[in-house]
Amino acid sequence: MVGSGYTRPPPLGEGAAPSTALYVANCGPAVGLTHDDVRAAFGAFGEVAGVHDADGSSARVIVRFREPDAAEAAMAALHGRPCASLAGRVLHIRYSMPAKPKALVGGSLPVATSASELGVPGIYLVEEFVTAAEEQELLASVDSRPWKSLAKRRVQHYGYEFLYETRNVDSKQFLGELPHFASKIVEKIMSFPGANKCTSKLVDQLTVNEYPRGVGLSPHIDTHSAFEEMIFSLSLAGPCIMEFRKYPKGSWRAPSMASGTDKDSIQEPQCIRKAVFLPPRSMLLMSGEGRYAWHHYIPHHKIDDVDGQVIKRNTRRVSFTFRKVRMGLCNCEYGQFCDSQSKIGQAQKLKPRTLLATPQKGVEHPTKERHLKQ
Repeated sequence: MVGSGYTRPPPLGEGAAPSTALYVANCGPAVGLTHDDVRAAFGAFGEVAGVHDADGSSARVIVRFREPDAAEAAMAALHGRPCASLAGRVLHIRYSMPAKPKALVGGSLPVATSASELGVPGIYLVEEFVTAAEEQELLASVDSRPWKSLAKRRVQHYGYEFLYETRNVDSKQFLGELPHFASKIVEKIMSFPGANKCTSKLVDQLTVNEYPRGVGLSPHIDTHSAFEEMIFSLSLAGPCIMEFRKYPKGSWRAPSMASGTDKDSIQEPQCIRKAVFLPPRSMLLMSGEGRYAWHHYIPHHKIDDVDGQVIKRNTRRVSFTFRKVRMGLCNCEYGQFCDSQSKIGQAQKLKPRTLLATPQKGVEHPTKERHLKQ
């Protein structure tokens, strides 16, 4: 499974070599057991490095130990027997196999499983940013509040409402402080690189997006004049792949908008494309170059291919995107993608030029003529 580096074992009879990872069936959120529950139960045999869904069923997990002896002890003690600390469920356990990379077919894009592997400046990723229990609490909180329906997804806005028609916010229309259920997340994001340098409130706007299975997000850069540098996005309920695209100077044009729905920007074959896997409960930070100069995009897929593993998207994915509304103009170093700087440049082009020479009698002043034409 992506994130663990291991996948399901071969068919019965073929066997799998002993390893630090166990494939555990009859175990997972679908049968009422959270990943935290599983980690605690298997932790009795040694340090658990991670617990991951084995597939899209949520009834099978990969439990990865630090040491092979711990995996062997857990296998011997729990396979085929009821586990008292996991509600008495009878677990079916086999050694898991390392995931084998698959040759790319049809030009598909390699998918990173960490920010360092992705290699986009200013992009950071933290897995298991919230626990499974906290995830359920957050989902219950937003589901108890009204949703606004867009063409293909539902949204909620807090602090300030994002206006899809203009890709901006009205900074004069303050909706109130961020909701209480988001307070723990806001506290934890202060641990991100550069976040503790912020002298004012780090974030004051939250957009919650609910994506049904197969629905993604068109390529875009969050409007520079709308938001400050740091953008935090927490993925809940389901996984996805996020792609980042960097276009050479002069090859990109701003996408058009229609009925609050993003339309894809022009596809340029020479753009640099990179992709990263976002597992549930992971937090992504976009800052610096990665926020200002790279488009981010979620493909409209029902399944994703990650290192040769087919990952089914859940029936829903919910993202919490935290941003700080910008109250002035952006003066970043990425002018090609900066609407603040393009507006300033456009205004300078439209300024009428004045002539120092005194116009002759009976000849209309050129500056006046330009005003009339405009």
